[in-house]
Amino acid sequence: MSTSRLITSISLCLCLLQLAGCAPTATSQAQIPPLEPGMARVWFMRQADPPGGNVYAADPMITVNDAPFTEIKQGTIFFHNFPPGRYKFKVQPYGTPSGERDTLQLAPGTQTYLQIEWVPNWQIGSPVGGSAFVVQTISPEIAQPYLRTLTNLGQR
Repeated sequence: MSTSRLITSISLCLCLLQLAGCAPTATSQAQIPPLEPGMARVWFMRQADPPGGNVYAADPMITVNDAPFTEIKQGTIFFHNFPPGRYKFKVQPYGTPSGERDTLQLAPGTQTYLQIEWVPNWQIGSPVGGSAFVVQTISPEIAQPYLRTLTNLGQR
């Protein structure tokens, strides 16, 4: 099969999956509703894992105040609006648990970016060996360039 026929066949399959609703769809920036008065918005993002990575298929569960919230797939971003207050964000480690969590005080009208990332535990200062998923707060300036590369799933 020629290269151009192969590319055409793959493109056709992807289009059919999209039409069938099987492929993930992105939410455009225009579809993101404004933040309601008195609420705080938290963005959850997970960059695409490197091909052949050992956590490629993992969809770790995010917890909020120790209660299950939602899973996050690689290469996606979504948001949730929370009432102001103190929140503990944690993610299922899938590796060696380090007890890592991010505790934040959310204020009305703010937007916070949390990155779910697979890291060696020593990088987060944990005495536990191995690697695990962790949740880390990142600045809007660092988050912005990644937003274009992720599939926006909208509000969760």
